[in-house]
Amino acid sequence: MALACVLAPWVVRAAERSFEVRIENGRVPEGSRTLRVSEGDSVRLAFRVDRPMTLHLHGYDIELRAEPGKVAEMKFVARATGRFPLHAHGAQAQNEALLLYVEVYPQ
Repeated sequence: MALACVLAPWVVRAAERSFEVRIENGRVPEGSRTLRVSEGDSVRLAFRVDRPMTLHLHGYDIELRAEPGKVAEMKFVARATGRFPLHAHGAQAQNEALLLYVEVYPQ
């Protein structure tokens, strides 16, 4: 019991991080191209698109189909640290366009 009390100050709680991402004409607005989170965070990316596309978060190997008029959600726990690109794939995407980066920082 005493050991738990000693360790408690170093326990880091993960945050829930949510981002709204709008993709128009195959691009994300300039100020939204890097999303920063910490290792262990629960991450929710909510996409709104103006044309159908498949979104792929490299490094986490998550794919998601997004359609106009609907919110497409990508959820994951940020377990791997680093800088991970998110691309649009498919016929409506502009040759597998890089949309943004998700940067995961160590705790």
